[in-house]
Amino acid sequence: MNLKVIAFDADDTLWVNEPYYRQTEEQFYNLLGGYSTQHELERELLKTEIGNLTFYGYGIKGFVLSMIETALRISNNTISAEVVGAILDLGKQMLNQPIELLDGVEDVLGTLKSKYRLVVATKGDLLDQERKLKKSGISHYFHHIEIMSEKDDANYLKLIRHLDIAPQELLMVGNSLKSDIMPVLNIGGNAVHVPYHITWAHEQIEHSIESEKFKSVVEIRELLGFL
Repeated sequence: MNLKVIAFDADDTLWVNEPYYRQTEEQFYNLLGGYSTQHELERELLKTEIGNLTFYGYGIKGFVLSMIETALRISNNTISAEVVGAILDLGKQMLNQPIELLDGVEDVLGTLKSKYRLVVATKGDLLDQERKLKKSGISHYFHHIEIMSEKDDANYLKLIRHLDIAPQELLMVGNSLKSDIMPVLNIGGNAVHVPYHITWAHEQIEHSIESEKFKSVVEIRELLGFL
């Protein structure tokens, strides 16, 4: 690989993210337990989240609004102001969570920084992602931060144009096959999948990926073995 830039996803690639959503969902189900089963609440919340992506995008704020909308629908608009307030508090708790770097991340960034331009390529709420990056203490490793509304072919092409590189000079590292891997391979870039033990249902794909530009590793330190 003739690489110039290595881009890293943020959530669940550089730091812990999805477990906080799962913990909050459990608390949400407990709040609404008198109205429906957990299975039904899971199904309805996911349906609401996916339907709202075009309005709110990704991130905690959209997630909180989707929880409130789901609660109103499940309860036939009878939930109390106290329950709405409790859901808002759950969102604030998520926003105040500490940033926990995943094992090996800082070692990898420190080693690769002298050889490549390092970039964060993530999606979600701009303010929230900027806050997490600042709290992470690793922003100094990165040449550029790209926060996308959606990780698709067009936005990755926009990124490589901004970086003034060819697609084959980019390596994307991330935990989501759908968002971090497939679009980059589609435009001719290279990609490494670093699985995380929890993946949001909307980010899962059913088929395998076969490409000479694609690798899968168990943990992020394995990057150093072939770069």
